Amino acid sequence: MASTATHLLFCLLLCLLATLHVSLSASEQLAFESVPELEKSMYVAVDGYPCVRLLNLSGEIGCANPGLDKVVAPIVRYKNGMELVRSTTILVPLYDFEGLLSRVSSDSNFARNVGGLLVESGTQIQTHLTGSSPDKKFPQAEFAPYQNNKFGWNPTGSGSMWRPYNFPVFLLSESSTQTLQEIAAKNENKKETYAADVTEFDLVMQTTKAGTRDSESCLREGSCLPLGGYSVWSALPTTNVSASSSEKPVVLTVASMDSASFFRDKSLGADSPISGMISLLAAVDALSRIEDLDTLAKQARGAPRRFAVWEPQFLRRGIHLVFVVFTGEAWGYLGSRRFLLELDQHTDAVNGINKTLIETVIEVGSVGKGYDQGVKTFYAHTTGVSSATNDTLKALQHARDSLGTESIKYSTASKSNPGIPPSSMISFSRQNPHTAGVVLEDFDSAFTNKFYHSHLDDLSNINSSAIVAAASLVARTLYILASDNKDLSSSSLKAVNVNASLVDELLGCLLSCDPGLSCELVTRYITPSYTCPSHYVGVIQGILTLEPYLGYVGDVPRFVWNFMADRTSAPLKNVSPCSENCSKSGGVCIKQEIDGNGVCVTSTTRYVPAYSTRLKYDSGIWSVLPPNSSDAMGEVDPVWAESNWNVIGLRVYSVQGAAYDRLILVAGVVVTALSYLLIVIVKAVIAKTLKQD
Repeated sequence: MASTATHLLFCLLLCLLATLHVSLSASEQLAFESVPELEKSMYVAVDGYPCVRLLNLSGEIGCANPGLDKVVAPIVRYKNGMELVRSTTILVPLYDFEGLLSRVSSDSNFARNVGGLLVESGTQIQTHLTGSSPDKKFPQAEFAPYQNNKFGWNPTGSGSMWRPYNFPVFLLSESSTQTLQEIAAKNENKKETYAADVTEFDLVMQTTKAGTRDSESCLREGSCLPLGGYSVWSALPTTNVSASSSEKPVVLTVASMDSASFFRDKSLGADSPISGMISLLAAVDALSRIEDLDTLAKQARGAPRRFAVWEPQFLRRGIHLVFVVFTGEAWGYLGSRRFLLELDQHTDAVNGINKTLIETVIEVGSVGKGYDQGVKTFYAHTTGVSSATNDTLKALQHARDSLGTESIKYSTASKSNPGIPPSSMISFSRQNPHTAGVVLEDFDSAFTNKFYHSHLDDLSNINSSAIVAAASLVARTLYILASDNKDLSSSSLKAVNVNASLVDELLGCLLSCDPGLSCELVTRYITPSYTCPSHYVGVIQGILTLEPYLGYVGDVPRFVWNFMADRTSAPLKNVSPCSENCSKSGGVCIKQEIDGNGVCVTSTTRYVPAYSTRLKYDSGIWSVLPPNSSDAMGEVDPVWAESNWNVIGLRVYSVQGAAYDRLILVAGVVVTALSYLLIVIVKAVIAKTLKQD
């Protein structure tokens, strides 16, 4: 009996030793030479774009971990009507994302168990969507210069990007989407086993740690930074900033360079608003190649002459063309409002522009989708009726006719619209209701862009020929306004042609990762920090100056500054490349990032800070100013800020289930007990044998 028990115990121990031997053999085959190699084998790196925490005076929006710790939760695929019994990471197809967010907002029991969301991406997934916009149906309606702020400019808008979510959300890259789909399927297949693959989210915001839940308190405590950046303006021909007594009227042409989306680093805004910015840059390039433009702008008109067509009255004095590319427009019209305040305060940033001489404002808005079956169609939205506005509309029609094609159409927007659509023009109209303004768009009463402020508003959402057509309209309109030539057959007017190759190059540089900001056009001027472009406004850092530290200026504003300075410039005489005499001689230094020397040129191109008019920076601290009754837009300004963080991280790894851990514990106790029993039996057998001897 004892020998039989001993034999069984020996067999059990031999099995354990064999298992241990197999484990050791496997570990020898998977030998790691360093800790990073071990970590690489344990963790799956996941590429994604985070939704981050933003704050305003009223509270929070966006995403963050609910507490101060990392979130670890198993991954499951999303299914309609699914229920959650524990903290879970949901892998959701893009076409179900808005529906899931809607359920989270309405079902608190379900939301309580959402550990995080991983959103799939890919061209095949996008084909399921006919439209998806996380913005509101009337974006930034609180700033509208008219009472009907319920108008549906953005029919596909859900408003999801303006809500707070107490869990992390990431948009996956295409490669990571495939990886996570395989991992989720593996979790589905081994429900009854002991292991599961989990995600670890590290999206802890400093505002959460500091308990600062609005922008005013977090700015005071230094746990966030205000949204903002730098706008860029330039003049053609270049303005002598010392000649402040100049009485030339100004035609101001504007566009925007920033967009927004649910996912901060995936804010491309191809149609809205980058197509407009590219049109403006292409128009500047076309006008810069007109030899007589400088002469046209300097003409002093004498007695009125009679023309066969029409003559804008204010042009008899000659005009100046000023171009501005704003940033921060998606977050309370930061750029345009700050620009107007700088004009009111006559700061150095806008020296050379007399606000009282601005005759009309032309905004190039969303123009990338003005294309249907070969026909490019654009609509002019106006701020009201005035002689300057009528002159601009006539110039637009004249420019269209001069193109000599039926494939480009232009008309004024419907009179049933409540007013101008969401645009920088709202800032001008709110400050002065009598501002003469025209906004050129690719829509009449509702956005044609079904992905407004979505990460899907990418290069595939626009048409380059529409942008070329819009740029041609703008360039020729400005040329007509700057001259007295009304002859459609004029060779000089027909010489105003947009470089379609430049437009294609700008699209590739500013809206794709290949070539992205590493393209030849951009690297001719700057050394970009990133290859893949994103047009999120970013945050203001450091002291705001006329010549900011370039490390605090984004890649796109630096490129726009260099490009416009180059196109609107003339070389300085007797000045070495970017010597100290360059700025003293009224020049600016372009291409300085490339070789450290740069090229000194004459150009009135300036950076203008873009941040809330209700913010003040003093002694390294941002503070919120009380509302000013004279600043109607400032009274409703949300004052946006972005929370600080240490590291944003996302990774996947396998963990053992609690049941398996308990099984291992029981097995360990059993083995220990058996080992002890075996020892007792062996000792008894040995003792008995010795007695018999």
